[in-house]
Amino acid sequence: MPEQIPDNSVGLVAPQVMQFDEPLTLACGRTLDHYELVYESYGQLNAKGSNAILICHALSGHHHVAGYHSMEDRKPGWWETCVGPGKVIDTNKFFVVCPNNLGGCHGSSGPMSINPETGKNYGPDFPLMTVEDWVKSQKKLMDALKIDCWAAVVGGSLGGMQVLQWSVDYPELLRHAVVIASAPKLSAQNIAFNEVARQSILSDPDFHGGRYYEHDTYPRRGLILARMVGHITYLSDDAMHAKFGRDLRTGQFRFGYDIEFQVESYLRHQGEVFSKQFDANTYLLMTKALDYFDPTRDKDVGLNDVMAQAQCDFLVMSFTTDWRFSPERSQELVNALVATGKDVSYAEIDAPQGHDSFLLPIPDYLAIFDAYMKRVAQESEGLCHAS
Repeated sequence: MPEQIPDNSVGLVAPQVMQFDEPLTLACGRTLDHYELVYESYGQLNAKGSNAILICHALSGHHHVAGYHSMEDRKPGWWETCVGPGKVIDTNKFFVVCPNNLGGCHGSSGPMSINPETGKNYGPDFPLMTVEDWVKSQKKLMDALKIDCWAAVVGGSLGGMQVLQWSVDYPELLRHAVVIASAPKLSAQNIAFNEVARQSILSDPDFHGGRYYEHDTYPRRGLILARMVGHITYLSDDAMHAKFGRDLRTGQFRFGYDIEFQVESYLRHQGEVFSKQFDANTYLLMTKALDYFDPTRDKDVGLNDVMAQAQCDFLVMSFTTDWRFSPERSQELVNALVATGKDVSYAEIDAPQGHDSFLLPIPDYLAIFDAYMKRVAQESEGLCHAS
């Protein structure tokens, strides 16, 4: 944490909790009779309610998008780069909302929550979620906050999938959709990576069938391996080469299986940190939601037909070295939007950092994103003054 909070930060923030007692029917056929969503909000809703932005988080994300929870915090929210006064998502102009998705491990109802039927943690008994379920719960939060229409729904990666789902499930409730480093559905290769990560957790002896809470342990080794696999896919070959090359920690081979290369040290450190901060049951649930996402599923139509339902304008952005969600997948979405006459802006940004680029302060990316959000802000101000 800096000695003084920067002027372009939202500053000290606190999570808020919304309790829902109306049953939520899920795609898996089960129902949550009661649930909570933890969220953060920044900025002020204007008199017309026309400046609200919903941010949807990615797999390992959460509600803490920007600012600091205390003066002792060592790092701010996960999208401090883009959210704050005078930034791309300008909290002087927008009222920004981001919930922790159902099934998460940062306060919203999920596997770590107490199951009222047993008095114990839900664990593996918490229902599997889909992107459709998350969007449905976000709509409930929208209603509770008395927001009639989002100026924009914004998300990267798994967050971008939620944006797409919003555009087809509630087309009249958002004016703009910002889809970053995402795809209309996962490729077989992506599903395969997720399965390797899940198996590393499921095969850990400390997993205990998902009931590790009752054994006062957690599948540390499985989570570390899952994060290592995932992290490799988030970075490009160029990014890993630039950051680590083939550098050895001691400058010479040690002819053993302990850490020798700097990249090995980095991956193990990232995995260790993640294993202490993220719940294994949540990781399994989130990766399954990724696998299941396909807005054309069960509709017997193609992507063009599904996206024809959308009424909002779109900004779609991809990154040249993102091989987890390649530009070709974004172009597939853009082609469907163009074919159905939507207003869509598309940018393929030359960046060496891979999938993680959407979280980083890359000048070209921020410039394009900023220009579009200024358009959204001007439109919101016009709507506010129109009456």
